[in-house]
Amino acid sequence: MIRNILFDMGSVLVDFNPLRFTVEAKLSPEDAQLIREELFHSIEWAQLDRGTLTDPELLEIMKPRFPERLWPSLEWMICRWDEPPVMVPGMYELVEELSRAGYGLYLLSNAALRHDEYWPRYPVSRFFGDRLLISSHEKITKPDPRFYRLALERFGLDPAECVFIDDVPVNAEGAVYCGIGAIVFRDARRLRRELQARGVRLS
Repeated sequence: MIRNILFDMGSVLVDFNPLRFTVEAKLSPEDAQLIREELFHSIEWAQLDRGTLTDPELLEIMKPRFPERLWPSLEWMICRWDEPPVMVPGMYELVEELSRAGYGLYLLSNAALRHDEYWPRYPVSRFFGDRLLISSHEKITKPDPRFYRLALERFGLDPAECVFIDDVPVNAEGAVYCGIGAIVFRDARRLRRELQARGVRLS
């Protein structure tokens, strides 16, 4: 029986979407592609999630790789992408319903050290309390099995009673290798159906 729902954050609860960022920054298609490839797919971005780089350090590393006209966009996408905070549609309502139904809710996220600053600004954070495992705090990132095992140990969870939700298939697979059921996130409506198919009580 499922008793605990484990959530990824970016692109599951919080709208972290590099394509949206480049559109809102009014970048040309060429500049948008450059930022998506050279920033969000960089080794340094992975180091940001691991907590070995801070946001300001990443910005200074990236500046020489881009024309100066793109520096303001870089600064926003690295240091202020959460302004304003945008939720994934339908997820606040679904999480609220799960909370009312008595499920344990946990956040397992690859996120930078600045997570503690922006996470409380998202209304959905109220349902999670301190039940958070953040990669930059632990210096371990998904899909490393140690990340999921640490969550199970720290929160005293039985993997057979958990389901993990992530938009990245390899991260969902990492949970499966640790005995945790997993769902690859598409949208809130589909997630509702998939949770119900696993016996989760939802109206």
